[in-house]
Amino acid sequence: MPSIFTPVPAETERKSPGIGGKPPVDRRPTGGGGGGGDDDWRNAHHGPRELLHRVRAFVFCALAGDMMFFVVLVVLFYARQTSTRLDPGTLRQIGDWHPVLLPPVLFLNTAILLLSSLSMEIARRHIFREIDVLEEWLGLGRPALRRTLPWIGATLFLGALFLTGQAVAWKQLTAQGFAFDRWSTPASYFFYVITGLHAAHLILGILALLFCLCGLGWLKRVDYRQVAVDATAWFWHTMGFAWLLLFTVLVLGQ
Repeated sequence: MPSIFTPVPAETERKSPGIGGKPPVDRRPTGGGGGGGDDDWRNAHHGPRELLHRVRAFVFCALAGDMMFFVVLVVLFYARQTSTRLDPGTLRQIGDWHPVLLPPVLFLNTAILLLSSLSMEIARRHIFREIDVLEEWLGLGRPALRRTLPWIGATLFLGALFLTGQAVAWKQLTAQGFAFDRWSTPASYFFYVITGLHAAHLILGILALLFCLCGLGWLKRVDYRQVAVDATAWFWHTMGFAWLLLFTVLVLGQ
């Protein structure tokens, strides 16, 4: 005798289940198995939000290690000031730390770097502006991209201006007789090491900005462009904070 299959009645959505009733059914949108945009946001491994969080976690861990490197520089800076040597004439322990008069252009450089951090933050906020991002998702143009590009360009210009100012400061310090050679004083040696290492990090930031400018043009998905700008912005902000720390040490710590 053939089996008889009775169809299971479709479960209906209930708005007010009351006491003892079934909860409302979670109707999730289906997209034919291809993985639509809404499914990407809900997916715990492939969604744009999760991608942003993973990249941020990686960037923050790398920047935390970088900041520890600058903290070690500051500790060595203070430790070197307290070291002494034996004077053969008087047989007394004397210090050889002589403070360096900082070039005034460093104060202007600090203001320029703070302005660049502000312009980078404006760029980051523009790329995440909801109404512009929605238009890009709907294929109505690229308003977020148009608003972001000028501010990234401004940050790139200010960053290059900061590095130029640092080169001017090094030349001024050399003209004062504090060249970076084997006869340099401990204070001038630390000045070149601290400012030089920070400038090297900022060059990496400028390369990241150049990649951002190129990537905003050829990256097709808006979430990828958001990740690129966001990661670059956090790196740039960290370098600005690191310079404030180092500059304060150079001004007040000698």
